[in-house]
Amino acid sequence: MRFLESDDADDPILSVVNMIDLFLVVIGILMVVVALNPLNPYAAQDVIVIENPGKANMTMTIKEGEELTRYESNGEIGQGQGIKAGITYRLDDGRMIYVPETAVAQ
Repeated sequence: MRFLESDDADDPILSVVNMIDLFLVVIGILMVVVALNPLNPYAAQDVIVIENPGKANMTMTIKEGEELTRYESNGEIGQGQGIKAGITYRLDDGRMIYVPETAVAQ
């Protein structure tokens, strides 16, 4: 009467237990990956992440304390507001000399 004998290899609950163990390991690995992410909100340091550097779709994410700021490039160079503040000269020995311009009345 072999069919009355208990065989542990045919027990379907053992497969379920093995799958649960596998999922617990995967969840543990994912938790470590999230904890090591530089943009983790629980990390103490300030972080700057640059995605696609030098390309037209470059983005920069800055984390300072609890604040996240995201800057996106529009592909154009030299945009912004301001006025010319002076001229910089490089000397032969490598030093830089800044000469401010006189204020222009507007």
